[in-house]
Amino acid sequence: MKSVGIEEAIDPPCPYRLLLKCPLGLSPSQVSVVVHASYDRVPHPEVELENSISEIWERRTRENSSLFNGSKFRYGGHVLEKGHSSEDEFCVCLRLGLTDYRTFVGTNLNVMWKKFLVPSEDDFIQCQHTASPLGNGAIVETVDKKIVVLQRSNHVGEFPGHFVFPGGHPEPQEIGLSTHLCGQDPTNFQTLNKKVSQEMFDSIMREVVEEIGVPLSFLCYPVFIGLSRRELNVRPTAFFFIKCKLDSKEVQELYSNALDGYESTQLYTVSMIELKNMANKMPGCHQGGFALYDLMVECTKEI
Repeated sequence: MKSVGIEEAIDPPCPYRLLLKCPLGLSPSQVSVVVHASYDRVPHPEVELENSISEIWERRTRENSSLFNGSKFRYGGHVLEKGHSSEDEFCVCLRLGLTDYRTFVGTNLNVMWKKFLVPSEDDFIQCQHTASPLGNGAIVETVDKKIVVLQRSNHVGEFPGHFVFPGGHPEPQEIGLSTHLCGQDPTNFQTLNKKVSQEMFDSIMREVVEEIGVPLSFLCYPVFIGLSRRELNVRPTAFFFIKCKLDSKEVQELYSNALDGYESTQLYTVSMIELKNMANKMPGCHQGGFALYDLMVECTKEI
């Protein structure tokens, strides 16, 4: 039988994967962290591929003398926790290792990044050979219900010119962490994990203040809404929702004071409809961030 020109529509692959959805938003008391060497990256058994990490970094630093290495938290998975009674809070524990920017450039941003992946449905196993530093992003909502979006500079390393939410990374050095604690009193580990958990929330506040210029006093404390992973380069990002006590015009006026304004060229304050259109021009992990926010909005309507 001849074809009559009708073909089954094939949807394009989704550019992100939602690793964790928390549409009600989690407070700091509901988010814990365990930092341990078992969540560090596993070196790839193929020597030539593993050696490419150093080769790429050496080439990149020759081309750009301003590049510098820095430590990052590595996403190593998460577990959901809940108390025994129905009234207990739902909680999540993030499992984090340590990595650095050099290894990120040489694995996730390597043109051969797919070779670092292990065939598996388990995210932890699949990405065990990549640096996978945990990024963060913020959905900042003004009092007139607009969402803050930045347009990245053409001079940044990743996704120049794209629309993004404010964000960056939680930083190990902010809490004085450079290496894993070994052979110490368990109390020290508990103290460290609490500091890292606090850094998850503090870091996104710093990023928002630095990138959009709004003083900390005008920002409500963030709630954690989930984890998104960009399918390109398997890049994980933790997303937060933050209410701003200013209207969109006031936020626009403060943008000129942003400390990290060089990373972006324009700040937009947009409606939900406008944001849906802009999301298609975001990196996959930030498209996932929009999906997490959309879930939060829909969940709020049902309450």
